[in-house]
Amino acid sequence: MADVIKLRKGLDINLKGKASMDVTLQVKQAEEYALVPDAFVGVTPKVVVKEGVHVNSGDALFVNKACPEVKFASPVSGTVTAIERGERRKVLCVKVKADAEQQATDFGKKNVDVLDGEAVKNALLEAGLFGYINQLPYAVSTTPDTKPKAIFVSALRDMPLASDFEKELEGNEDAFQAGLTALSKVAKVYLGVGINQHSRALEEAKNVEVNVFDGPCPAGNVGVQVNHIDPVNKGEVVWSVDPSAIIFFGRLFLTGKVDLRKKVAVAGSEIKTPGYAEVLVGTPLSAFVADQLKATEHVRLINGNPLTGVQTDMAGFVGGHTSEITAIPEGDDKDEMLGWILPRTSQFSTSRSYFSWLFGKKKEYDLDARVKGGERHMIMSGEYDKVLPMDIFGEYLIKAIITGDIDKQEQLGIYEVSPEDFAVAEFVDSSKLELQKIVRDGLNTLRKENA
Repeated sequence: MADVIKLRKGLDINLKGKASMDVTLQVKQAEEYALVPDAFVGVTPKVVVKEGVHVNSGDALFVNKACPEVKFASPVSGTVTAIERGERRKVLCVKVKADAEQQATDFGKKNVDVLDGEAVKNALLEAGLFGYINQLPYAVSTTPDTKPKAIFVSALRDMPLASDFEKELEGNEDAFQAGLTALSKVAKVYLGVGINQHSRALEEAKNVEVNVFDGPCPAGNVGVQVNHIDPVNKGEVVWSVDPSAIIFFGRLFLTGKVDLRKKVAVAGSEIKTPGYAEVLVGTPLSAFVADQLKATEHVRLINGNPLTGVQTDMAGFVGGHTSEITAIPEGDDKDEMLGWILPRTSQFSTSRSYFSWLFGKKKEYDLDARVKGGERHMIMSGEYDKVLPMDIFGEYLIKAIITGDIDKQEQLGIYEVSPEDFAVAEFVDSSKLELQKIVRDGLNTLRKENA
């Protein structure tokens, strides 16, 4: 029987347009695919291909400049058509025009049961998949020289409009188990699942310790799970791996080839038929989202969920860690006369300021992207602590980051957190601070100081 960890702090935000498990969306054949370095936090890319060169799926498009053995594999075979750059020649993406008939580099099938940890790492490095592993501290893509004391995988996605991993797991059970077994050769693996997830591949996963989490969002965050199972102290490292990447790893060992197919949710109140689409990493959003939008104006398209995702448009691509594409109203066309004095039965409030709380927790809300107020002085009211189920003082940590007090940050547990852990706190914050950006800037500074 798996351990059940009950969490009481947090907040579930029930938004309209959750993807239906029974709806499969059509995906148009795309001409070009693109791998986006920004999807891999902490990686400074160095492009290792030139325009006009032919690559197979699995061949490296770019590497981590700080650690060149960490490669990033092309999702398709084809001709490199563009290396797009931004300010100061920053690499924005590497585009590949897909072949009509796909070819994949064969890295050879491997029996994960007989491999050791070094062999697993070398196989992932060779195939350009190692970069999908993140680490705490710093919440960045890890490097092979780190020695994790544990590896955490969270199959629970509980952010608003997030995809259900059990949908993605259908038909990929063997690959998921192979990926878990492979990582267990490197360090002990903890698999976190939700109280309402009942897939046999999760409940009966082998070579891992399964922990069941019962509580509101952000119980599915890896940082929260690490905090309750095996907290990170200064000098220690834990790896975290998205469950989609576990399937990528498993496919590599079972077939010898890189296969970056995944099922992503297309959700939100601005989507006609919320459902799931099977796509490759790097698929253009125009191939499966364009026909699903209810409108083309006053819509916020997000690569990810509404709390932690990145604003995008139809020219965007499915990122390496993307599990959902969401669309919500922008709100820039709203004009609420005397809005503050109305009962607001359709608006969400954590403080029962609106009458909407009378409708219960199951009411779905059609929230837009407006912040509704400007940045103001930080109020020490305990708001963050109510929605942050971690053994840290969130408000004091944010103040330490803002003031640049590194010693205080270390004492308050900055090594345990990632920006997404503060996503719900940012939503309820009456000071309207960009908490996730503040935490990311703090982690980046600390990483440079400790380098």
